[in-house]
Formats: sequence, C-alpha cells, structure tokens
Amino acid sequence: MAIEKWSDQVTIAHLGTDPQFTDDLNSLDGSLKTGLTHVVLDFSQVQFLNSSNLSRLLRLRKQIHDAGYRLILCGVSTKAWSTFLVTGLDKVFEYAEAVPMALASLQLKN
Repeated sequence: MAIEKWSDQVTIAHLGTDPQFTDDLNSLDGSLKTGLTHVVLDFSQVQFLNSSNLSRLLRLRKQIHDAGYRLILCGVSTKAWSTFLVTGLDKVFEYAEAVPMALASLQLKN
C-alpha cells in the first residue's frame, strides 16, 4: 500500500486485497498517530472484505469522525460494494467514484 500525504489535511491510502488489506490498515493507523487528517481510502485493488476488515474500517471511521475529519471510500469494486450493501454499511460510509472525486468533495465541503 502506498500512503500519500496529499496535503496537511488529507491522507490518501491505496489499499491492497487481503491479506495485504489488514497490513495496509495497520500502516494507515500508525501514520495517523502523528496527527489525524481527512482520509481517502482507494479500494480499487480490493475485491473481498471480511468481518475483521469491516470492523477495522468502522473503528477507523469513528476515530476520524470523532476528531472532526472525514473518511471517504473510493474505487469500490462491485464485489466489495455488495458487502457494504448486504451489511447496511453503504449508509454509514461516505463514497466517491475515484480518488480525484473524493479530493474534490473534500475541497468543496471545507
């Protein structure tokens, strides 16, 4: 995974598919310990989500939202999107089609 510090207020994380997904979230969590920012998660390489992944995403969302920042998921594949739909998490997370659209959304709402 690549973690990009796009600006002082925005971090972009390009996630890999499992088992790399878990390591990617751990790396992201470590990088956010130095200071929370808005986070864009690029799911374009993620094909499968398990309950552990979903739990980690929910904890990350709570941590970021509690600090007053936004978490945006983008590039979600059809397979991964079906998991969000079945679990009802499509209403919990904020989504964008691709990274540039997520970044534009952050610019417009801030």
